[in-house]
Amino acid sequence: MPRRAAAGRRTIDPDPVHRSKLVQQVINRVMLDGKKSTAERIVYDALAILSERTGKEPVQALEDSIKALTPVLEVRSRRVGGATYQVPVEVPAPRARTLAVRWLVEFSRNRREKSMAQRLANELLDAQSQQGGAYKRKDDIFRMAQANKAFAHYRW
Repeated sequence: MPRRAAAGRRTIDPDPVHRSKLVQQVINRVMLDGKKSTAERIVYDALAILSERTGKEPVQALEDSIKALTPVLEVRSRRVGGATYQVPVEVPAPRARTLAVRWLVEFSRNRREKSMAQRLANELLDAQSQQGGAYKRKDDIFRMAQANKAFAHYRW
């Protein structure tokens, strides 16, 4: 806990090409070692592949994929007495979107395609068709929250 005032949220500027904050968030997440131009090239190539395969605008296709990956519920550990319970809680919108982008990039990196742009595009396509690693993570977390619904009264 901070001793002073609560830390404020930093706003991110939209990306220069599509003027979208979501695209900028994905670029920032893909970026390694401060190499933003490389991350931008990867994301823009992935968006081009995605729009080519879906026939939609690139940003719209990205938003559809992120919407499919956005979690509604998650579990938080809550200690009551001597026991620790997994309590299901609703996910606030900013955290839900951040989790979706994090899972998207994480599972894209673990794929076996040749380039990172292809991996990212294929993970986005899988998300739209409700499959792939990132969608499975969202589904697993939702199922865990449903299984622990009995402990919902421990919510704080």
